[in-house]
Amino acid sequence: MRYSAFRLFLEGLQGQSGWKPVWRDAAPQASYDYVIVGGGGHGLATAHYLAKVYKKARIAVLEKGWIGGGNVGRNTTIIRSNYLLDGNEPLYEFSLKLWEGLEQDLNYNAMVSQRGILNLCHSDVQRDAYRRRGNAMILNGADAELLDQDQVREMAPFLDFENARFPIKGGLLQRRGGTVRHDAVAWGYARSADSHGVDIIQNCEVTGFRIENGAIRGLETGRGYIGTKKIGVAVAGSSSRVMAMAGLRLPIESHVLQAFVSEGLKPLIPGVITFGAGHFYISQSDKGGLVFGGDIDGYNSYAQRGNLPVVVDVLEGGMALMPMIGRARLLRMWGGIMDMSMDGSPVIDRTPIDGLYFNGGWCYGGFKATPASGYAFAHLLATDMPHETATQLRLDRFRTGALIDEKGAGAQPNLH
Repeated sequence: MRYSAFRLFLEGLQGQSGWKPVWRDAAPQASYDYVIVGGGGHGLATAHYLAKVYKKARIAVLEKGWIGGGNVGRNTTIIRSNYLLDGNEPLYEFSLKLWEGLEQDLNYNAMVSQRGILNLCHSDVQRDAYRRRGNAMILNGADAELLDQDQVREMAPFLDFENARFPIKGGLLQRRGGTVRHDAVAWGYARSADSHGVDIIQNCEVTGFRIENGAIRGLETGRGYIGTKKIGVAVAGSSSRVMAMAGLRLPIESHVLQAFVSEGLKPLIPGVITFGAGHFYISQSDKGGLVFGGDIDGYNSYAQRGNLPVVVDVLEGGMALMPMIGRARLLRMWGGIMDMSMDGSPVIDRTPIDGLYFNGGWCYGGFKATPASGYAFAHLLATDMPHETATQLRLDRFRTGALIDEKGAGAQPNLH
């Protein structure tokens, strides 16, 4: 069923009785040509592009819970491509281009809103760093504008420009950045993958891999054994636990990242705004809630809930940036499990086990990379060659020293 204005009109006349389930609740078959472990945004996007672009068949996506129950439904919905290094920027710019055509590609309203993202600077040194980043973005085909204080004041007059410790001196603006409805992304990719013949199997936890002579032969699940010769793992914060079943130890730690939503307010925040003197970012949802977040909790955890010190730190950042936020009431908060790599950049690569491929280490950047991550991972699975935007996202870079340290802050997750 294709969605259209005519279809909406017709269903309105028929009492909305003709809508069908968005995807099939498939039962696992005995074998597949490709199995994607992880039914989040990256796994579903991989299946979509593997079937639609690379014309592969007999594909299954295994999800231990339900579609949209992981990080893809537990984030602050921001999309952007304002990165600095050549190992990252091409992929994120590719992703932003895919976001711009996503709804037409999926025939699904993902509520892509390119309302812009503004990174504030608070010192002359930080302005110079933003100028360098903006130039790197432009060289990779992205858009970037360096704003002075008056231009920022015109966009967001409610900010505290005269803060004695953190005066706002300007900012780096990417107008094509913005937000997307997170769970709609999962549903849209699931619907499209299903329409191209992909089996989406929920409540199917992987419990082990069958490996013979250094090659994948299948995997054990809570719903029985499934044979396959190619497995792509995209399970975010559970990456280390799943890959350990294959005897692999990853340069990744799992940390909690908290997010917050306020009560609904009248339209206030024009786009996404980030605090350059601390880790705080904020936008406003279509329902009016202020959506914001900050740093990871800084300790290893698999719990989808955080701790109080980071809550205090995030709210202090918000108060320093826009004191009026102190009058808003917090409506809800949650935590996602981040797969934090040692250099702050992701991995899309083959593993030492023939037929086993890994996609992970996305740190804070997982949601915004969803389309490009899925496309590049599908390319790798289909061709055994890295996509042109992901050639540096290798697993062995931690052994060879070819790190992609975006912040230049050191090789441990709490520093990036």
